[in-house]
Amino acid sequence: MFQRASGVLVHISSLPSEYGIGGFGGDTFQFIDKLHQAGFKYWQVLPFGPTDAFHSPYASISAFAGNTNFIDLEQLYQDGLLTEEELTAQKYANPYTAAYEFLSAGRMTVLYKAYSRMDAALRAKVAQFSQENAYWLNDYALYIILKEANCGKEWYDWEGGQKFHEEAAVHQALRQFSDMVDFIHFQQYLFYSQWKKVKAYAAKKGVEIIGDLPIYVAMESADVWGNRGLFDIGEDGKAKNVAGVPPDYFSEVGQKWGHALYDWDQMKQTGYDWWMKRLRLSFELFDVVRIDHFRAFSAYWAVPAAAPTAREGRWINGPGMDFFRLVFDEFHDPKIIAEDLGLLDDGVLQLMKSTGLPGMRIMQFGFIEDKDNMHLPHNYPKNSFAYTGTHDNNTALGWLWEITPEQRKWALDYCGYSGAEWAEGGYGSGSLRSMIRALWQSPASVTVLPVQDICGFGKDTKMNVPGVPNGNWAFRISRDQLRSIDWRWLEKMNRTYMRFS
Repeated sequence: MFQRASGVLVHISSLPSEYGIGGFGGDTFQFIDKLHQAGFKYWQVLPFGPTDAFHSPYASISAFAGNTNFIDLEQLYQDGLLTEEELTAQKYANPYTAAYEFLSAGRMTVLYKAYSRMDAALRAKVAQFSQENAYWLNDYALYIILKEANCGKEWYDWEGGQKFHEEAAVHQALRQFSDMVDFIHFQQYLFYSQWKKVKAYAAKKGVEIIGDLPIYVAMESADVWGNRGLFDIGEDGKAKNVAGVPPDYFSEVGQKWGHALYDWDQMKQTGYDWWMKRLRLSFELFDVVRIDHFRAFSAYWAVPAAAPTAREGRWINGPGMDFFRLVFDEFHDPKIIAEDLGLLDDGVLQLMKSTGLPGMRIMQFGFIEDKDNMHLPHNYPKNSFAYTGTHDNNTALGWLWEITPEQRKWALDYCGYSGAEWAEGGYGSGSLRSMIRALWQSPASVTVLPVQDICGFGKDTKMNVPGVPNGNWAFRISRDQLRSIDWRWLEKMNRTYMRFS
């Protein structure tokens, strides 16, 4: 399915822009140009949904909605929906971090001004979009509106028909809050229409987008509120069990994520309709879809909602091949990457074999244990996507600093680096180039580099620390840093190791 190629991992939020966060503007088109010139075939992003209070894209209030912070304001100015003064007021000076407080304070206000200036032609386009996406869009809009109307309470603490998503209560709320519903529809129209332009430009340049699909949705989400029967929750709306993982490399007590778990028996009775709609939309947004925490389709770790940590969880069987047979029937040759990391057992390995999907390999994991293992590059199967690290890992340079001297020596010897200046970061770091070369030489069909590792950045640019809610998802790369990357050397690596696209 996947030919020999390479890619770069960087989320939309981390790209340059003048408006406090990366978005769908000119800088993103220029980044695609860089990928094309260096021969990269893939650009991998993180989930596109609205983020939670800690800015995590893996705990979204919707499995279908887009993050409206990515909307390019300059396009709204060019379309006459914003004034130059309004556009200038949205600029933010610091290019190195996502300005979430700044965005929270003013972005909705300026988007509402654009909404208030729609002409008839634009209103017709938004109306058509709303009709085509009604299966998720109204619930998403009402969830946001009703949560605010209920003083910030979550849906399971609402009263009466609104809490239970009764049809009469939903219709009454749609009428009562019609202007705000239309405003939210407008925002989602902008998100989807602007992203389609970015994706079309990438396709023109021969760059395919790898999207990221979290297996779970947040308990506090429009999806659970509107589809309670599909989730493992009680009649009172409270979760019986929540998602997580047992103790592992990242945490000795495991991770209690708190996401709602699926009632897979109910899902099956509906022909997995909710999931099929979710996948269909994902394949429209992206060329390739990475399913996060794939192992939960084999068996998932269910943690009692009242338990203090994830240690108290237990394994429950997932839908397995029953689900994927329908996926393969529904979608012709779907391009899916299975995130098969973490604790693997015979069930997961058999599911991987039965689906034939490519898995993932992480170079950093290869040197944790002093023995041969699946994450060392010489062991990568051809049908795999291989990374120096993911958004949950330290940067490669930060990792070299933190491992033991023995592990560091082994890793550098393995990669053929014998210099004394291994700790030197930056774009020309010899130790990191040796790691990249070793990865590029591997049998894996596709190799992917986080942009931090291309730049030789340290620990302070990590995207996420698993299990730690605060201080994550803020990394951004500046225009100067992006221009300073040695794209010619990366092109040489892609050509030398037959990964040039």
